[in-house]
Amino acid sequence: MAKSPVIEQHQLRHAVKVASVTGQNAKRDVALLLVFYGTGLTPNEVAKLQVSDYLMPDGRCVVEASLRPEIAFNGKRRPLLWASQKICAAIDDYLQCRLDARHAVTTSLVAFRGLDPNSPLFLTGDGEPFSFTRRTTPAGAVSYSCESLTEIVRRLHQQAGIEHGNASAARRTFVVRLHRDGRSLKLIQQLIGVSSLSAVKRLIDGDPVRLASVVSGVI
Repeated sequence: MAKSPVIEQHQLRHAVKVASVTGQNAKRDVALLLVFYGTGLTPNEVAKLQVSDYLMPDGRCVVEASLRPEIAFNGKRRPLLWASQKICAAIDDYLQCRLDARHAVTTSLVAFRGLDPNSPLFLTGDGEPFSFTRRTTPAGAVSYSCESLTEIVRRLHQQAGIEHGNASAARRTFVVRLHRDGRSLKLIQQLIGVSSLSAVKRLIDGDPVRLASVVSGVI
């Protein structure tokens, strides 16, 4: 099975620029793109994030949060860091739009910026939670996937002309960029929640920039 592509910084900037001027949910879509590329979360995990996973009661951002076990794909808590000013600014812009549209708000104008802390961080354009599709394997195992959010992320890449861009590409790109910055495999494993270092290595293998640097000095 072919690996998802690594999306370079200039491609992401272009996708964000296109998203910012396209559609009726531009603020949300920009925030979604940056969250996927800046956290390595899966669509199911992003769809299950709550306002309280991002905001403290006084309205400030929870910089060093954690992904709750009940929403993590592997059922285990892991770090969730809202340390990027760019990501936080995009989320804040979107949350202000939510407040203006009165989507999942409370009577309190102070706590959690007036938003319902138990509501999803990201909502559909109609202000509803993203839906999950139930699947049953021949063996009887049941799983749920947020196909609507997965499709939104795919569309955001497609409209920017990025081939094969999707949430899996964002997750792999998150891993590759951390590795390029010299972060340890163990740290990357902790951030994305995979069970082994070999799983991290598989995501890193074939990094196009690393390969180019190898052959650039041949002649």
